[in-house]
Amino acid sequence: MYSGSTITKISGNLIGAHQKIDKIARRQLDTLLPDNCFPDISQILLFEGDRGPDSMKRKNPGPNEEWHFIRPFDKKDNKLIDLIDYHYQELVKALKKYNNERSAFEAAWLAHAIVDGLTPAHHYPYEQLLAELRQGEGKDTRSTIKKKLIMPGETSMNALKNNWKMWGPKGLFTTHAAFEIGFATLIAPLGFYNLDPTTYISSLTKQKLDTWFRNMAQHVDKMNIYNRFYKTGWTLKLSNQARKELAPILINSVTAVWYSAYAEAMQINKKSLSLFKN
Repeated sequence: MYSGSTITKISGNLIGAHQKIDKIARRQLDTLLPDNCFPDISQILLFEGDRGPDSMKRKNPGPNEEWHFIRPFDKKDNKLIDLIDYHYQELVKALKKYNNERSAFEAAWLAHAIVDGLTPAHHYPYEQLLAELRQGEGKDTRSTIKKKLIMPGETSMNALKNNWKMWGPKGLFTTHAAFEIGFATLIAPLGFYNLDPTTYISSLTKQKLDTWFRNMAQHVDKMNIYNRFYKTGWTLKLSNQARKELAPILINSVTAVWYSAYAEAMQINKKSLSLFKN
């Protein structure tokens, strides 16, 4: 999901979807857990944008780049789920030690991975198609910005075609970027004051994090939002679904996982929730 430019904070502050989601999730956490010692939102947002996972695509492209894509119905695809579990466990450890800076970092990167993993554009077989455009080359070959941006080809004409399929209208990257920036723009002016994360928290208490997350990803995937967007762009119906259905799922999911980590660290009974209406 779009987190703004990794060079400047301005775009992220204005229409960064990750920043927006984190702000609302943190607000919900305060309502659920008054007087908590979870990192405040200003600390969490220090690790978005230029200090977030997306910046690795510019600073350190290639094999060490964070790759938040998942095939929700492929049980063998566990890379993102394992990453989410890692950040979750590290967040619990940091909270137990009252290490505020580390907690803020883990909270931000955990939220980023969750949101990306529940974003319809990240369910698309992006890596498979990108590898095809790159003549079968894997991520380890994208070691520089130039190699990352320019598609190779056996001939000049073949290279031109591959780059068009990547960067042209309806191209692999341009469609992905148009979806994410469009979604960020759609939710930017909204307050989301009528959300209820308690059902998400209740569901998470009954399952392991990996099972819960995969079920959530499958639920989003069944909405078929990205394939419809690819065909029609942002129609009124699709825009409304993104605002009223997808956005609440993303926000409530981040709230639920942050709540669960905090409750585990502080040994709070996760099931002792009163009815919550923001």
